[in-house]
Amino acid sequence: MAKNNTHQGHFARKRFGQNFLHDQGVIHRIVMAINPKPGQRIVEIGPGLGALTKEVLALAGAMDAVELDRDLIPKLAVMAEDIGELTIHSADALKFDFRALVSEGEQLRVFGNLPYNISTPLIFHLLAQQGLIKEMHFMLQKEVVDRMVAQPGTKRFGRLSIMVQYYCQVRCLFYVSAKSFTPAPKVESAIVRLQPHTEKPFIANDEKLFGQLVTMAFNHRRKTMRNAIKDMATEEQIINAGVRADVRPETVSVEQFVSIANSL
Repeated sequence: MAKNNTHQGHFARKRFGQNFLHDQGVIHRIVMAINPKPGQRIVEIGPGLGALTKEVLALAGAMDAVELDRDLIPKLAVMAEDIGELTIHSADALKFDFRALVSEGEQLRVFGNLPYNISTPLIFHLLAQQGLIKEMHFMLQKEVVDRMVAQPGTKRFGRLSIMVQYYCQVRCLFYVSAKSFTPAPKVESAIVRLQPHTEKPFIANDEKLFGQLVTMAFNHRRKTMRNAIKDMATEEQIINAGVRADVRPETVSVEQFVSIANSL
């Protein structure tokens, strides 16, 4: 394995949050979880040096990739030549219009080893494009995945848990050691599967308002609900939604937050 943070002659760039996956066992497990098939609309975010790309492309035959680091694009194109049809978009995934990749009635299957600094905003960017995504498989910081799957009443339960669970079924598939990457990050990673609900279990009448309510509550997570969201809801409105006003936000479920938002 190359030293000095280089991998296949490419220097891992800190500003892009690059950590290249090299563990073949982990790569195989991720590809099995994605289970790519020909004819599906598959897009990878941040393919890097193509460790996952070449395995998925071999099974799918054709796919798209969104890559920010222009230096990697020629390497990816050469790698894909004998494997399948890889369409590379030189772009920032946070600003990319994923709708451009699908025709009417199609849905995307998205995967990627996401840089830790953009993972949360990117997932919100994708969730905002409702109906577009069939499912997502991401490698993320273990701590981020633990927050996504957290349940009410636990320390990790917060804004991310609520917003992701509102839109998706969330499942942590397995953890990945830092040793599986070059350079090794300082944190453990995890593979998460996000499947947008075909029908949401709880529907907020105004999703923007719901999001604002959740954000406000967890900006003051040490306070009681009465005090945390006093600029948006009265104590009476909280109680009428079936929630005690003297509990902390981390004990309030997704359904209860939806109920308060709908009463406003």
